[in-house]
Amino acid sequence: VGAGPAGSTAAYRLAREGASVLLADKATFPRDKPCGGGLTMRAVRQLPFSVEPVVEDRTTRVRLGLDFTRRVDRRMDEPLVLMTQRKRLDAYLVEQAVSAGAEFRDDAKVTDLVLVADGVRARVDGSKVAADHALLADGANGVSTRTVGLDDGREYGVALEANVPYGVVPEAEYRGLLCLELANIPGGYGWVFPKGDHVNVGVGGWEREGPRLRQHLLRFCREYAIPESSLEDVRGYRLPLVHARARLTKGRAALLGDAAGLVDPLSGDGIYEAFLSAKLAAAAVLAGNLEGYDRELRRSLSSQLAAAWGAKVALDRFPRLTYAVVRTPFLWKAVESLIGGDVASPSAMRGVQRASMRAVEAIARAAGNPGKAYRAAET
Repeated sequence: VGAGPAGSTAAYRLAREGASVLLADKATFPRDKPCGGGLTMRAVRQLPFSVEPVVEDRTTRVRLGLDFTRRVDRRMDEPLVLMTQRKRLDAYLVEQAVSAGAEFRDDAKVTDLVLVADGVRARVDGSKVAADHALLADGANGVSTRTVGLDDGREYGVALEANVPYGVVPEAEYRGLLCLELANIPGGYGWVFPKGDHVNVGVGGWEREGPRLRQHLLRFCREYAIPESSLEDVRGYRLPLVHARARLTKGRAALLGDAAGLVDPLSGDGIYEAFLSAKLAAAAVLAGNLEGYDRELRRSLSSQLAAAWGAKVALDRFPRLTYAVVRTPFLWKAVESLIGGDVASPSAMRGVQRASMRAVEAIARAAGNPGKAYRAAET
C-alpha cells in the first residue's frame, strides 16, 4: 500500500523472487511529493539497481553555516549526495517494480483493510482483494497505520520547502553544492539543494515550529539573497521521527518507510530508511517470519538512531559549539563518512570515535563553560 520509495522497492524485491504482488497508490502517477530529494550514498547502496536515470546533480561541495553568522565550505573527492526529484524517482521505482512482475494500480484507494488469521483483506479501488501479507507504506499521513492499530502517537518534525529557478539564483554557484544552515530554526536546519533546472530551498524543525515555518523560510531566503516573489511550489509537510518503542508489525501486516516513522531525527532524511525497511520487510515475507522484520530493522538502525538523537540534542543545546566541532578538518572526514554510510561496522565506528575524541571532550566541557569549550573546539 503506497508506491513511494519503500512500497515500490519492496514490490520490486518480492516480485523478482516470484511473489504475486499488487502495488497500489491513491494518487495518479507520475505525481510529486514534498521532499528535499537527496539520495545519500548509503541509500543508493540499498538498491539492487542503478538510480542514474533520475539523478539531476551530484554534490561534491558542502557549505555549512551557523545561523547566518559563520560559514565554511568543504570539498569532497566523491559525491556525498545525489539529487533527484520525487516525481521522477517514484515513477522510476514503480517502473522497476512493474518490470520485475508486480501489478501496479494508481488512482486506487485502499479501504476496509482488515487483518485476518491467514493474511489481510481489503478493497482496492472498490474491488475485493485478499493477500497473505500487507506492507503498509502510504506515508506519514496515510490511513493504513491507524486502520491496523499501529498509530502510537509518534513525534513529528515539520518542514516547509519551495523551488527557485536557476537565473534567480546563479546556477554556476549552486551546481554540485549542498548548503546546510544550522541553528536557524529550533530542532532543525535550512537547506539549498541543487536540481536540474532549479534549487530546492527549505527549513525544517520541531513540530511546535509549524506556525512560524513561513517566517523561518522567508528569513532564510533573505539571508541567501532569494526574493520571496521567486518561490514556486511552496509546500509544507510532517516528518514522522523514528520512535524506538513504536510497533511496526501486527499479524501479517508491517509498516515501512514514513508510515513506520522511519525518518532520521537529525537530517530529516527518510529515503535511506525507506529502502532499508523495504529490503528487510521483503526478506521477512519471503522467509515467512514478519516479526523478524521488526527485530532486524531495530538492530540495523539502533546505533544510527542513538547518534542522530544525540547530535540533534547537542545542536539544540549548544549550536555554536556543535558547529565549531563539526567544521574542524579532522572530524569533517568522520561526518562525511557517516552521511555517506561508509561507517558500516563496529570496527569502522571505533575509528571514527578515536578521530572525534577531542570533539567529545569539548562537548563535555560545554556544560560547565560553553564559551570556553566553543573556543577550544574552534582551535
